[in-house]
Amino acid sequence: MDWIDLLQWPAMVITVLAAWLIGSLKPSRRTVGFWCFLLSNLLWVIWGWHAQAWALITLQVCLALMNIRGVKKNDQPREAEANPST
Repeated sequence: MDWIDLLQWPAMVITVLAAWLIGSLKPSRRTVGFWCFLLSNLLWVIWGWHAQAWALITLQVCLALMNIRGVKKNDQPREAEANPST
């Protein structure tokens, strides 16, 4: 068994952890969740490249773009609190 084959296990654990964190009411935990998702996206792409799982790689790139959007949108409430318009 190649070490890259084992990469799917930490990728799965990080994905589950990220999903748990995204469900938090605290913006800071959601931010950590999105960053965990981005790490898992990278791990899945590495594993998918090794396994020649092209659809998985495409999915992970799309999910990474959505996670980047999530990081940005999750930070917006903090920016609004720091700079009130009234």
